[in-house]
Amino acid sequence: MEVRDIEIFLTLAEELHFGRAAARLHLTQARVSQVICRQERQLGGLLFDRSNRRRIHLTPLGRQLSADLRPVYANLRHSLERARMAARGKTERLRVSMMPFNVPELHRFWQTFQARHPQWELQIRTAPYVDPFARLREGDVDVFVTWLPVDDSAFTVGPVLFHDRRVLAVSAAHELAEHHDVPHEALADFPHAMAPDMPDFWEDGYLGFYTPRGKTIERVQKVTNADELIGLVITGEIVHPFPSHVTRYWSMSHVRFIPVPDMGTIPYGLVWRRDAENELIRALAQTVRDLGPVRF
Repeated sequence: MEVRDIEIFLTLAEELHFGRAAARLHLTQARVSQVICRQERQLGGLLFDRSNRRRIHLTPLGRQLSADLRPVYANLRHSLERARMAARGKTERLRVSMMPFNVPELHRFWQTFQARHPQWELQIRTAPYVDPFARLREGDVDVFVTWLPVDDSAFTVGPVLFHDRRVLAVSAAHELAEHHDVPHEALADFPHAMAPDMPDFWEDGYLGFYTPRGKTIERVQKVTNADELIGLVITGEIVHPFPSHVTRYWSMSHVRFIPVPDMGTIPYGLVWRRDAENELIRALAQTVRDLGPVRF
């Protein structure tokens, strides 16, 4: 079985839907079906039960093959990545996932780390909007840059990279659009949206559930990506508080960003899994400590 064929099988085993698997693999559904049929002929049995048109299911043979192949495929990918790094003169990779934008002011941390440790590769990626801690828990990333606090004994909270002021995003047609600033208390007067399944302590750290006077700040929508969030702001269905660094990237004529001075600032820092701490993570944390927080 070719490596690409293994990837196709494992992706379909996760998605259990030919269309979604094909989209994720950037292939046609026909190509995915062709590969699976060939695998079934080679093995002499069905890997998927296709009797339900809307959703397929793994057969016992498919479940066995998936369980056996998944660690083999993961190890193979890891070995290939290590070989590619070695060809570039790198010995290890530190994978950093970021919830804020990778603004130029943060580049001094990454550049200093790379200058101090040229034998290591630094990979920076944007964190998924939904359940970003899952990738950290599962070992898909090594360090998560996120707002604080993070109150979970499984994680170590490292040094702070920056503190950012808060701004409220509203539609250009919104009643607040021409205000010079907005009081924190006013956030309870308008609907908001947040991603699903956030830990309460983490969601509360970004947007409290209550104003300082105890009024409820209501979430009326669940959003799964930043484009969906800003889209709801544009249509006027919600307002949303952001850290002010987003204004460098979402400068739109139909959105206004209004300071919320009494929300204070929100800190962003390094977070990593306590039981996965290693030399690379400690080196990045030391780099951030040495340079000190960015001043926006």
